Amino acid sequence: MGLRRRRSPGERLLEALADLAQGKATVLSHTESAWASVTFAGTRHRVVLEFRGAEGVEAGECFIAFLPEHEFTLPGQLVADAAVVEVDHQLEPPVLRVTTELLLLEEG
Repeated sequence: MGLRRRRSPGERLLEALADLAQGKATVLSHTESAWASVTFAGTRHRVVLEFRGAEGVEAGECFIAFLPEHEFTLPGQLVADAAVVEVDHQLEPPVLRVTTELLLLEEG
């Protein structure tokens, strides 16, 4: 029986973003950096997603609309902030590139 590797908070976050993107996005890049304040510790994430085709662009537009208020469920983590910081839209062929920044705080 093989051991299952535990997924990191960053990996769980990417899965949650893929779900919110209705499985229509490709992750172009993901950077993660430690973050801390006097009372909290966590990580800041910058994720660039690409949506292709008419259906993909439509899913991307929904992603942009819903991300800031989305209730993430990440074990041991609280998404304190989620924002779309850049959008690049190309008409032919239809491509939507979305850059997001998220702050995850460790719970407990």
